[in-house]
Amino acid sequence: MTHNVFFWLKDNQNIELFESEAIKLTKINSVNSGTLGKSALTPEREVTDKSFTYHLSLNFPDIESHNHYQEDLTHKEFVKKCNQMWEKVIVFDTEEIT
Repeated sequence: MTHNVFFWLKDNQNIELFESEAIKLTKINSVNSGTLGKSALTPEREVTDKSFTYHLSLNFPDIESHNHYQEDLTHKEFVKKCNQMWEKVIVFDTEEIT
């Protein structure tokens, strides 16, 4: 399964702290792979939304691993240290169908 998290950060936040803490999430044992990124410089189209600040994508072998991630101390520390930085967060969790 894939856990996609989109963050809209408030102005004047400690970007270095946010990035370093978010990257730690990709290293949690239950995570197969993960990336932290920003909106790509693709052409503007009616169907694209480039309003977010960061996108975290984490891949798990199964839902149980995702649930373990949610309870991991590193994840809890990230939320504690960074939750005042964002004005909005949207999560899209998906399972492969192929």
